[in-house]
Amino acid sequence: MILVTGATGTVGREVAGRLPAGLAVRVMTREPARVTAAPAAAGVVRADYGDPRSLARALDGVKAAFLVTSRVGDDDARFVRAARSAGVRHVVKLSAAAVTDPRADDVITRWQRATEELVRGSGMDWTLLRPRAFMSNALSWAGSVRSDGVVRALYGGSVNACVDPRDVAEAAVRALTEEGHGGRAYTLTGPRAISAAEQTAQLAELLGRPLRFEELGPRQARTVLAARHPQDLVEALLAGAERQRAGAKAGVDATVPALLGRPAGTFRGWAADHLSAFASP
Repeated sequence: MILVTGATGTVGREVAGRLPAGLAVRVMTREPARVTAAPAAAGVVRADYGDPRSLARALDGVKAAFLVTSRVGDDDARFVRAARSAGVRHVVKLSAAAVTDPRADDVITRWQRATEELVRGSGMDWTLLRPRAFMSNALSWAGSVRSDGVVRALYGGSVNACVDPRDVAEAAVRALTEEGHGGRAYTLTGPRAISAAEQTAQLAELLGRPLRFEELGPRQARTVLAARHPQDLVEALLAGAERQRAGAKAGVDATVPALLGRPAGTFRGWAADHLSAFASP
């Protein structure tokens, strides 16, 4: 039995939908009605990291699990304890590329490093997936693109080797279903680094209409982020933007093509497949 957590999220949804037919699959979520991509034969179980009984039910009979957590805190520790007790053999953990950057010391990266250490010391087999930023983060621009034909972002000329989340999901499926991935940490990037300004230009070409890029200053960016996130996360995101401006996120890793046997997906390809989100009504 394979368990997929985060099955309504960016990567978990893709993992659930890509697992081969014929495998025993269970999907864990707090909101079963939102699960849309799981295989028809998959079991869907309502569970929460903070509820030990629901975790035990979700993990009963599971041999491999895809672990996604999104809240800084103890969710990973709770899951690892429950998984070990349930006899899970292999955990595939979604982490982040920043954990390998010694200059990254924000609250998010420190948490991800701690959770990686937790999984490595669990006594179970483990695989760590360390993606760079998701190309799908561009969906945060969709509203302003539709309404005003504008993308607003901080440091629009800085580049990031962002990755198609579908490539991350395919890497997770391979780690869950193939031998040879235990004890491995995979850094996952796109085929080249790209800036927000260039992403805007590519979206404009695909949409067939002009788009304008507007550079946010640090103070403006802080205000925008503070409307969505608590203060410690705002500071972490701003620190990440500064590291990106310094070139820390520009490196392209060869793992995706080596692991998947094909080139990593491009931003243009991702955008073409999600163009309806940016199109005017």
